[in-house]
Amino acid sequence: MVEKRGAGIWLTHIVLILGIAVLCFPIWFAFVASTVTQDDIIRPPLPLIPGPHLIENYGRALAEGVNAPVSLMLFNSMVMALGITFGKLFISILSAFAIVYFRFPGRMLCFWLIFLTLMLPVEVRIVPTYEVAAQLNLLNSYPGLILPLIASATATFLFRQLFMTIPDEIVEAARIDGASPMRFFRDILVPMSRTNIAALFVILFIYSWNQYLWPLLITTEPEMNTIVMGIKQMFPSGDDWADWPVIMATAMLAMLPPVAVVIFMQRLFVKGLIESEK
Repeated sequence: MVEKRGAGIWLTHIVLILGIAVLCFPIWFAFVASTVTQDDIIRPPLPLIPGPHLIENYGRALAEGVNAPVSLMLFNSMVMALGITFGKLFISILSAFAIVYFRFPGRMLCFWLIFLTLMLPVEVRIVPTYEVAAQLNLLNSYPGLILPLIASATATFLFRQLFMTIPDEIVEAARIDGASPMRFFRDILVPMSRTNIAALFVILFIYSWNQYLWPLLITTEPEMNTIVMGIKQMFPSGDDWADWPVIMATAMLAMLPPVAVVIFMQRLFVKGLIESEK
């Protein structure tokens, strides 16, 4: 490892601090806007120090919102994000387990059909997916938000690649010890996959939390709106008046769950990497 000394290390830190400042300033700007009054926002310049209305603005956002309370929209987004994330992980790891460790006709065909779905984003298959969901009466429901997005070819591919690196001696030892396939899966494969599960959980949760197009189509009642939809609907159209402190407070609240997941799962991810027995 080469350590920079003198002017080099100072330059590196200055560039790092400037990069962090550029990335964080819009977030700080939104936070400050969520703690002041409407007059402070529309009358420039906007102060860069938080105001005294934080509790008031966030309380109004959580209790009232615009079309629906922000607390309800946060709950809807959390149910959708966790449902999609756990569903993707569960289906993907079981699919990869079946493809790698079971021999059946068409095994590789099934894998490549799953893999080919990577070329079909949600926007391409949105119309037939909506038609199927409507025929199954899934509109304005949590299953309608979750089930159509519950499969993941990327996660299946990553789990398959991981399982293919596991030595055959481990499989043979489990078979000699009398372990059933599901016990081998539960006691050996899942613990060995914890690092991948942690990393995929973060990625899939953020992907699910930020979904906009599918919830916009599948829900028509304000009570089923997600937080991303709610932020978009808060912006005014035409000459309508916008409550900017509430909008900024909603935006800040929408950031908290993904940030919390990243912080929490980062520790779990690092722990999985440094454990000697993994």
